[in-house]
Amino acid sequence: MDKLSAEGLQVFDDPTGLPVSGTCFLIPGPVGVLEAVLTYSLPPDALAPIAVVCHPHPLYGGTLNNKVVHMVAKAFNALGAMTLRFNFRGVGGSDGQFDHGVGEVQDMLAVARWMRRYFARSPLWLAGFSFGSFVAYSGYREVGAERLLLVAPPVDRFEFARDGGVDVPWMVIQGGADEVVNPDSVSLWVEQQPWRPVYECLDDAGHFFHARLVPLRERIVRAWG
Repeated sequence: MDKLSAEGLQVFDDPTGLPVSGTCFLIPGPVGVLEAVLTYSLPPDALAPIAVVCHPHPLYGGTLNNKVVHMVAKAFNALGAMTLRFNFRGVGGSDGQFDHGVGEVQDMLAVARWMRRYFARSPLWLAGFSFGSFVAYSGYREVGAERLLLVAPPVDRFEFARDGGVDVPWMVIQGGADEVVNPDSVSLWVEQQPWRPVYECLDDAGHFFHARLVPLRERIVRAWG
């Protein structure tokens, strides 16, 4: 049965009730609750795609409100998807503490499975920005995602397989002027993949896509529309 947390946020664990679009709520996670926001058009379509978007590194200010994460979610909403952003453990209203990517993958799996419970017949899209792209990449197979989007994947800092072979339709977006993730490393990594993604490089975009968020959204909608 759904209940309220100590902070007054509602914990949703009953598939008969749906959170109000755009409002914060809580999902049961591996080490407590996870704070989330679900956005969808009205009335909600039980057969529409469902999407989960993972935020950047928690120790460097990453949250579900990150502007790149928010823009990816808006792109997915424009494509008709019901889209969920969430805070990893230890961020915002989520319980726990940072776990160096291991626990964060478990958080993502819990959130994606929560979405599956509510929308069992919908295809699942999975996305992540920066550190979040590592989380999405690491867990997409286990959760059965049908599409995968990686924005500025830090391939030099985390373990992204050079020849692992993503086996679902996927897309990589990189800023050509990224000051955090080396664009050349991302380009090389993409070229090494047995099944290459749709690859978009926004030449003048930095890591956080300042003044380039609209083109970011447009590339996603154009590729997946």
